[in-house]
Amino acid sequence: EMSISKLFNGGIADTQQLISVISIFMQFFAIFAFATCGGYSGQLRVSVDCMEKASSNLMSFEAPVCEGMRRERVFLIGDYSSSAEFFVTIAVFAFLYSLMATTVYIFFQNKYRENSRGPLIDFVVTVVFSFMWLVSSSAWAKALSDVKLATDPDEVQLLISACKVQTNKCGSVHGPRWSGLNTSVVFGFLNFVLWAGNIWFVFKETSWCHRTPTVDISVVG
Repeated sequence: EMSISKLFNGGIADTQQLISVISIFMQFFAIFAFATCGGYSGQLRVSVDCMEKASSNLMSFEAPVCEGMRRERVFLIGDYSSSAEFFVTIAVFAFLYSLMATTVYIFFQNKYRENSRGPLIDFVVTVVFSFMWLVSSSAWAKALSDVKLATDPDEVQLLISACKVQTNKCGSVHGPRWSGLNTSVVFGFLNFVLWAGNIWFVFKETSWCHRTPTVDISVVG
């Protein structure tokens, strides 16, 4: 005897297991996103060869002006910390929610399906996080591009008055490495793809899509 309701329930179970697996991937991708973005440190070193005396100085906030031992304070233009903080915040909250969702999927599956409220909330939160991943990743990608431009050795040299004198020579000694931050941007958009792709599977768990048949059609053979 074959029951259509059994086949239907089996499909729901497979969908629930798939959502659980996707949630686990969400946790790892979120960790990679904020781990590669947070804790970054880079160094930019510019050499200033004065006409009277050659010297190599670490470019932080002060630079020689080639007039005795006097130095000037140089400020890099722009503050892009808000985009990075927003990106990391979304990554942390996405990790916490996916961890909680995975726990519910695995250990509290029956309570999750007791009414339509649980799947509906899960669907709405998934849509919101998908949108927030797209926004935060785009904002962080733009901010990172601006940071690269602001710390470009050619641009920094324009801020040093000694480099504006034709008789002095300025050049880049050491530039920042962006591989870690570039990776964070990639993981940001991967998280968006993962969360957006999960919208359909979570939608199948809601009352809008889930309709349990009330009549069984059996085939006896």
